[in-house]
Amino acid sequence: MLNEMLMSPELDYASFDELQEAFHARGWTGGLPIVAPTVERVRRMIAASGRGARDVLGIVPPLFAEATVENVAVNAVMAGCKPEYMPVLIAGVEAACAADFGLFGVQATTHPCAVAMVVSGPVIERIGMNCGAGVMGPGNRANATLGRALRLILVNVGGAIPGNGDQSTQGNPGKYSYVVAENEAATPWAPYRVQLGFGETDSTVTVVSGEAPHNINDHFCRSGIDILTTAADTMATVGNNNGGTIGLGDVMVVLGPEHAVGISRDGLTVDDVRRFLFENARNRLGDIRNRGLWEMFAWPRWIDQSDDEARVPIVERPEDIHVIVSGGAGKHSAFIPTVGIQKSVTRKIADATY
Repeated sequence: MLNEMLMSPELDYASFDELQEAFHARGWTGGLPIVAPTVERVRRMIAASGRGARDVLGIVPPLFAEATVENVAVNAVMAGCKPEYMPVLIAGVEAACAADFGLFGVQATTHPCAVAMVVSGPVIERIGMNCGAGVMGPGNRANATLGRALRLILVNVGGAIPGNGDQSTQGNPGKYSYVVAENEAATPWAPYRVQLGFGETDSTVTVVSGEAPHNINDHFCRSGIDILTTAADTMATVGNNNGGTIGLGDVMVVLGPEHAVGISRDGLTVDDVRRFLFENARNRLGDIRNRGLWEMFAWPRWIDQSDDEARVPIVERPEDIHVIVSGGAGKHSAFIPTVGIQKSVTRKIADATY
């Protein structure tokens, strides 16, 4: 595919419309118009990466094809990225291809998960990402095109074509583009990357096998515990993969700034938040017996499966609940359930000349 794409745009096609139709017919576009990946545009993208064109970033299932800097650059151009976005995209591809993430399961499952990229650090301001109002919606070029570029790579390199490679029953709008940028200025605790052990001046990308974000709406919220109780109730639903049984994966909670401030004002740390949600985002075992994902996975020995009154957590440890602050004004937060059997992976974004 790569050589054909590089040879054809603006050389073999008489018009922009003809180019679009040819790329759509080959299934290379994800259903949306693309930017022609001309040789010059791809070269500029590769140069901005600071890497060699043939460097292999990982293997992308289900085709188990190599993601190279060159074919990542091709898809970045097609998605509309600027060259300065390349280090972020490269880190995202490396994280998604890490063995711990389990990309084959994420790509091929019937579950409606998408690969979401969560970005933390100075790179957000440097390349102009949106971390405020509407952060997970449209309107920002960096957010939108980075998410779309990763999706094109998963399809064009990895072969995750809906119904052929990607078996998701109904899909997820996040499969077009799914990016969350941390609102560090509104974060009352250590930034997300620092919570994970990276430095203040580092920038990171975390990949998450995310369902669509579920709104956590609490406008009453007289206390931090009230907010977290509402969040816990939202998280513990039998129908999501995490709530249907104790999962082996992790989940993400995206706190809106107003909720985060309300929680921290009561003296709660981010560790307190994780512990509270772990202890309270639970289902009664009798309510999930013979429902959801019952008997699909091995249960931890510490859960008595004969006790219908046992309270079952949605993850194994408090640390498996990731907490980030993002978004703008309003008393809303979001819960991102996951495929439930894989854990998120984080990679540092390499320094580059922007």
